[in-house]
Amino acid sequence: MSRVVVVTGATSGIGRAAAREFAGRGDRLVLAARSPGTLAQVRRECEEAGAEAHDVPTDVTAPGALDALAAAAVGQFGRLDVWVHTAAVMAYGRFEEIPAEVFEQVVRTDLLAAAGAARVALRHFRAAGGGTLILTGSVLGHITAPYMSGYVTSKWGLHGLARALQQESRDLPGVHVCLVTPGSVDTPVYQQAANYVGRVGRPPLPITTPERVARAIVGCADRPRREISVGRVNVLMRVGFTALPAVYDMLVGPLMRLGGLTNRPVPPTEGVVFRPNPAGAAVRGGWLPALPGLVRTVGGTAASAGAAVLRRLR
Repeated sequence: MSRVVVVTGATSGIGRAAAREFAGRGDRLVLAARSPGTLAQVRRECEEAGAEAHDVPTDVTAPGALDALAAAAVGQFGRLDVWVHTAAVMAYGRFEEIPAEVFEQVVRTDLLAAAGAARVALRHFRAAGGGTLILTGSVLGHITAPYMSGYVTSKWGLHGLARALQQESRDLPGVHVCLVTPGSVDTPVYQQAANYVGRVGRPPLPITTPERVARAIVGCADRPRREISVGRVNVLMRVGFTALPAVYDMLVGPLMRLGGLTNRPVPPTEGVVFRPNPAGAAVRGGWLPALPGLVRTVGGTAASAGAAVLRRLR
């Protein structure tokens, strides 16, 4: 029997990739995000993949919105089996230069809305005798980086919340709380972030794909796990942060300025912290080359080089 899956943050990045992944599995989807037009587009993508899908325009920070979302899921499909929370925003800048209202909205979206989603989902799961809550954390919930204080604060809080919820649900055998912890991911969140540092942000290397994170999310729905880390150097960064804090703090600032910020100037902006930008909504952020294009480029270059060698040999 197919599952009923709620996905928040479904119009972009990891959330959109997860919606597609669940759709490909034949699950029934309830999709939530702030932009009605883009959300309808994602619903059509899921339907084209053969899934039943229902879109519910939702601002996860609005009072009562998450209760309404759960009610819509139950009203449409009769139950609620999996809740995936991926909604998140970001702001760049020194802590004292980020407007207080922007910092607070980042925390409200990335942490308090996740807590609200957990509260609603766990109440339904407890009443139903089972269900899986999947929260999307970050390696920045285990380490820190400058110029991202609101996001870091939120993800540290989210990791603590997830651990507490896992402890509290030990007496509920059918209820699972999972945390998926990616490192740098090729999504539009960096370009769409609020920015008060003057340079457009980017994901530091190495970068993984949102599709890989989506597969980890679906894997948690299939076989729940306490935490899944997605990223080749996540463990290394955590070890450095914990075992060599003085060295880590000395290096992280220069590395962030080199690898986490582009040279493209940007004026102060609220980004999508308070309102969505449908034009910027996509699964990928363009930080990784498209594989087919890369293969064609490499193949073409190799062919040209081979032809040149043959001409010389003649």
